[in-house]
Amino acid sequence: MYNIGIVGLGLIGASIAKSAKKKSSAKVYGYDIDTSTTKYALLSGIIDGELNSETIGECDTIFVCLYPSACVDYIRDNAEHFAKDSLVIDCAGVKRSVCAPCFDIAEENGFHFVGGHPMAGTQYSGIKYAKDTMFHNACFVLVPKHAEDIEVIARARESVLGVGFSRVSVMTPERHDELISYTSQLAHVVSNAYVKSPCAKSHKGISAGSYKDLTRVAYLNENMWTELFMDNRDNLIREIDCLVEHLTEYSQALQSGDKDKLRQLLLDGKVAKEMAEGEKSRN
Repeated sequence: MYNIGIVGLGLIGASIAKSAKKKSSAKVYGYDIDTSTTKYALLSGIIDGELNSETIGECDTIFVCLYPSACVDYIRDNAEHFAKDSLVIDCAGVKRSVCAPCFDIAEENGFHFVGGHPMAGTQYSGIKYAKDTMFHNACFVLVPKHAEDIEVIARARESVLGVGFSRVSVMTPERHDELISYTSQLAHVVSNAYVKSPCAKSHKGISAGSYKDLTRVAYLNENMWTELFMDNRDNLIREIDCLVEHLTEYSQALQSGDKDKLRQLLLDGKVAKEMAEGEKSRN
């Protein structure tokens, strides 16, 4: 029987467990630092057994769904317990700070480590929000070491597709962190800053879809996102500075009453969106 281990039974970890049990006949072991969460997962059937020093060696693939530094700590602390030739995949939101040490730990201890990032989730966290459909149509980013054996990458791909993801993308740690600073981290910064307007407390009744879309991720886990932002601060600073530069252009056009400049800025943004999404202009 194929055995899966899951470290961290929050939104992502518990969703992996639920999806794995729905889509395959794998036996799922799980562990969470909160013992009540582990007990709930056992009693509710989300996992089949507890992941511990005895069962960890029985697992073919282990997903480590923790904050970046905690991922590294767990993998380092349990390196000798992983089965030889087993596959360990982390699910942290940054890759350089996780992959560099874990590639070395894996090589020294005879197991395989591939960095990972599930491109799915909600603004909420915790096992109670986990769903077996969380990864439907979602992509999982795999970040293997340089010149990794193609068979290991294939195993990792099969593992993530087997727990419900619809497609896989493969890239370097550097490229991942560069892209994620724009596609995810900047969006969280903007959303979080946007709701600090004095109008936020009196907007009810005159807000619609655009407000909801922009503010959804303002509700975040401040501890996790602080670590993610700090681990990727070089890329995130660049994206924030770029955004501030563009916002300043809009402000200057409004201050000077330059309608032509404002119209051009808006058109440029529309065209940029169309090019980014591969769309054709509707005008």
